[in-house]
Amino acid sequence: MANENLKGLKVAILITDGFEQVEMTEPRKALDQASAETRIVSPKDDRVRAWNFTDWGDEFPVDVALDQAQSQDFDALLLPGGVINPDSLRIQPKAIAFIKSFFDAGKPVASICHGPWTIIEAGAARGRRIAAWPSLKTDLRNAGAEWVDREVVVDGNLVTSRMPDDIPAFNREMIGLFSHAGQAQPV
Repeated sequence: MANENLKGLKVAILITDGFEQVEMTEPRKALDQASAETRIVSPKDDRVRAWNFTDWGDEFPVDVALDQAQSQDFDALLLPGGVINPDSLRIQPKAIAFIKSFFDAGKPVASICHGPWTIIEAGAARGRRIAAWPSLKTDLRNAGAEWVDREVVVDGNLVTSRMPDDIPAFNREMIGLFSHAGQAQPV
């Protein structure tokens, strides 16, 4: 992949405490290496703390408070998983409205693991094929989506994966999908 293929692309990473660390850091690294501009958006004021597989992980600075975040300031959205993070975000109306606005505008969204819980809550799962952690199978089916047991699935403007092991494929498809974003928008 070309090092400059996402130059000028602005990507929001919506997370709160309890996001799976590797599901944010590895996709963010891939986006940064492709010259995208990534920003952590969070309902937390200052710092957000990761979950690192079995225990609390590192803290990361919040770039944009969710209260101040506007989807029109971004070209794409990344929704990392973990259990705690999307479960907390899906009961926060501002988080769901932020996510929904990306789908309403047809902007690309990448989500991994438990992240699709927030997509369900935003009303954007119906009619889609979505890869997610296996425990979301019934939730996705009940929301009118098809759960797919594959390392990565691209469905229109949405790319999804099941788990941390899928990150290499997830990153590849996310970069490909995001490379088509924002081309008609002013930078």
